[in-house]
Amino acid sequence: MAQTVALSASPRQATGKGAARQARFRGKVPAVIYGHGRETQPLELEAKALEKALHGVEPASTIIELAVDGKTVKTLIREIQRHPIRPDIIHVDFYEIHATEKVKLRVPVHLAGNPDGVRNAGGVLDQVTREVEIEVLPENIPDRVELDVNALKIGDSLHVRDLSIPNAKILTDADLTIATVVPPRAEEVAAPTPEAATEVAEPELIRKVREGEEEEGEAAAEGGAPAKPEAKGAGGAAPAKGEKTEKAEKPKGGKES
Repeated sequence: MAQTVALSASPRQATGKGAARQARFRGKVPAVIYGHGRETQPLELEAKALEKALHGVEPASTIIELAVDGKTVKTLIREIQRHPIRPDIIHVDFYEIHATEKVKLRVPVHLAGNPDGVRNAGGVLDQVTREVEIEVLPENIPDRVELDVNALKIGDSLHVRDLSIPNAKILTDADLTIATVVPPRAEEVAAPTPEAATEVAEPELIRKVREGEEEEGEAAAEGGAPAKPEAKGAGGAAPAKGEKTEKAEKPKGGKES
C-alpha cells in the first residue's frame, strides 16, 4: 500500500517569480494545490520539512496529508521541480484527492531476483520501462510494483501484461517491454593513443637524389637496364659510334720501346 506522510502549508499571498525567489530566500518552497473544481491556491512549505518527508519514499505514489489553515486534505504530488544544479526543491504541485474517487497516477516498477541468463550465461539485465500508469482508488494505491525476473534467459523479455496489480487498472500499453536479458557485451579493444602511435612509427629517410641515380631510376621505370657510364678517351670525350679510334702517334725521332 502507498505510504502516507503529513505536511503543513501556509497560503502564499504574493505570486510571481519575484515572490517565489523571496520565499526560497526565507527557507520556503513555493507550491500550489488544485483539483475537484477548486481554484488553484498558492502555498508555501518549510523546505527542510518537505525534504525530510519525501526522503526514502516514492513521491508520485505517496499520499500527502496536507494541512492548510487548520483543514487537512489528502493529496498526491503531481510535479516536483528541482534546481538545475543543486538538488533543492524549488516548486511542488499538489492534487487533492477524495477517498471515493479513483485517481490516475504512475507507479515505479522494481525488478526482483537475478535472471538465469545473467547467472549462468553472463548476460545483462536491461530494464526498459521503469514506471506504469494505473487507475485506482486512493486506499489501494501501491507503493511500487515488483516483477520477478529470476526465470529470464538470454533473449527473454517481460512486458506490461506480465504485471499484476491488485484492485488497479493498468493504463500503459500491455505490449510495452519492461525488462529483457541481452547477450554479454563484447569487450572493446582500446585504440592506441597518439603518443604510442608516434613512438612506434619509424622516421622516414629523406635525402637528395643524385643526378646519376635519378637517370638510373628513370631508365628502370621505362623497362630498360640502367645506363652504364661510357669510357672516355684521352681528350675526355667518348668516341662516337661507328668511328674508328686512331692509333696514338709515336714521338718523332725515337724508337719503339
